[in-house]
Amino acid sequence: MCDDAAVTNPLGPHDPVNGFPPPGGAYGASFPPPMEPPLVQIGDITVTQSQVITPSGSFPVKGSQWSVTDRSQYSETMSQTGLVLALVGFFLVCVFSLLFLLMKDRRTTGYIQVTVRGVNGVTHYSNIPAISQGTMPDIASRVGYAQTLAAVA
Repeated sequence: MCDDAAVTNPLGPHDPVNGFPPPGGAYGASFPPPMEPPLVQIGDITVTQSQVITPSGSFPVKGSQWSVTDRSQYSETMSQTGLVLALVGFFLVCVFSLLFLLMKDRRTTGYIQVTVRGVNGVTHYSNIPAISQGTMPDIASRVGYAQTLAAVA
């Protein structure tokens, strides 16, 4: 028979109640502090309460400088579908088929460029594709929030 008191854990001390290592590491190992949750994500830039994390490097959010540039273009053209429906419908219902000519295709091309500079000299540019006319206001509000964090932190 095996006596529980005589059995020792070869890996070191453990919690007898649940079998897990004691808090703070089983054998004196130290763990890094938990990461802060991201507060805002702007393209490939992540902003936490105290850090700006970019592919170019990390730096404190306090004192960081932000800028946003709209490099997108918006165009509106007559819809090909509306033109075809108006021509075909002209022979069936003359007056109302002309309303199909009011159909428009809206296209957004380009990108929004966000630049962030840290107090340690790290500069990062992020180009975010403009997928609609609402992209610029969304990015501008995110950058405004990051600027607020940089002033308050």
